[in-house]
Amino acid sequence: QVQLVESGGGLVQPGGSLRLSCAASGSIFSINAMGWYRQAPGKQRELVATITSGGSTNYADSVKGRFTISRDNAKNTVYLQMNSLKPEDTAVYYCNAVVRRIRYDYREYNYWGQGTQVTVSS
Repeated sequence: QVQLVESGGGLVQPGGSLRLSCAASGSIFSINAMGWYRQAPGKQRELVATITSGGSTNYADSVKGRFTISRDNAKNTVYLQMNSLKPEDTAVYYCNAVVRRIRYDYREYNYWGQGTQVTVSS
């Protein structure tokens, strides 16, 4: 199995910053895409940002220029640096990883973290 453990959420004032981390462990041969999604109360889960193993990134329009996704492939860890936070960024943030578990098995498996709360409020 594969586990994703997130950290770094919390309460921050508008305009502030937070950095989320997510470490993957377990039966991992390689990780293709990693990403962050978020879900606000009463809303559907939405993409925040993704990054491939080669470093290509994709961002939601609402966070472009404010959030930066990065990863450390050696540590199977993905980060989300969030700057200029707004109240509308308040949500539970979930880490996602697309994993190959075995060298000669090309199937990919989708895993989620347990979520970390980010609250932006004065």
